[in-house]
Amino acid sequence: MVLALPRPQRVDVQISVVSLLSGLALWALGLHMQTDRLLGADWALIPLFVLAALELLRSSRPQAALVLATCALVFDQFTVGNLASVMMFTDIMYAAVVYGTPAAARRIPLTTGTITVAVTLGLLAWWREPEAVLVGVLTGIVSFGPAATGVLVRNHREAAAAAKLRAEQTALLAEMDRAQAVTAERARMARELHDMVANHLSAIAIHSTAALSLDDPQTSKDALGVIRENSVEGLAEMRRLIGILRDDSGDLEPAAAPTLDGLTALLDGARTNGLDVTLDDARAPDGPKLPAPVELAAYRIVQESLTNALKHASPGRVTVRLVQEPRALKVRVTSPYDDPAGPRAPGSGAGLVGMRERTELLGGTFESGPETSPQSEGGGKVWTVSVTLPVDPADEGARE
Repeated sequence: MVLALPRPQRVDVQISVVSLLSGLALWALGLHMQTDRLLGADWALIPLFVLAALELLRSSRPQAALVLATCALVFDQFTVGNLASVMMFTDIMYAAVVYGTPAAARRIPLTTGTITVAVTLGLLAWWREPEAVLVGVLTGIVSFGPAATGVLVRNHREAAAAAKLRAEQTALLAEMDRAQAVTAERARMARELHDMVANHLSAIAIHSTAALSLDDPQTSKDALGVIRENSVEGLAEMRRLIGILRDDSGDLEPAAAPTLDGLTALLDGARTNGLDVTLDDARAPDGPKLPAPVELAAYRIVQESLTNALKHASPGRVTVRLVQEPRALKVRVTSPYDDPAGPRAPGSGAGLVGMRERTELLGGTFESGPETSPQSEGGGKVWTVSVTLPVDPADEGARE
């Protein structure tokens, strides 16, 4: 079985070639590191070529390369030696820490440090000469020095990789937040567009159907008048919304959000469209002012309820009731539920969804559906929209 060696990286090949050529040049010039060794100068070429070959494995097989390089350096000590061989060994030691496993990166500096201390103390005990300290220092420079440098570089790389990962995670979270914000804004825009325009379009559909189905010039004329009025108002609302969406200069003040003070005008418009609607406002006249989000939600819910009543309710009275409690505003809209005799406009159910979303965004409760009305003759059914919007008393006090 043939062991397949990994393809060396380009930088490893460059280091190997430069080191080998440098070592051959030193050998040819007769520049050796030691004298009076057992083996001659030619034997120094063996560890030189072995270490040059191991440089090709410094990134892909760092630990195996270090073991073989250590053996080659020990053999080099029995020859006259070559400076290039020592330099290649230090590079392989450095690479073993940088590219090796985390366990090897922790173990190699500890091992080389122990070897350095042991060599220094052993030579001092054997030679009893100060030169033993110099030999220990050289041993630390060749072994412990590259290992310690590798630890610093590896820690720096790991810290940089962790910082990059955190930056990517932060960017991902920011993108998720942006996507959620866009989705929420699209839902809010859809609710606003539906609430502002659906009422006018429903009135147009109903009165145009009446004008087409009834052969009465006066009725058709009245219907066309209502259609024109709702068309103009609907176009004005559309232009205002489009203007808000297109304007990015920041120079214009945002349009004032509707409040419950505008319910009278809203109900007058509903009466113009043919609804018999009454307002039962049980709030105290001198009571605290409600927060703007609560007033906007209550206004839009009443507006959508009147639109649904215009499209689906039977002939009869529609009642809007407002009750303000210490910690909540209650809105209740009832309309006749029997099949209407007049024309009806189609609905998609988006109105109920929008009202429920508005209520849930403020932490309130929303209920809608048919129920039996004890006030109606014969116990007829009514469609009821009942909403409770929580109010923070501290919020109210801040607005007074």
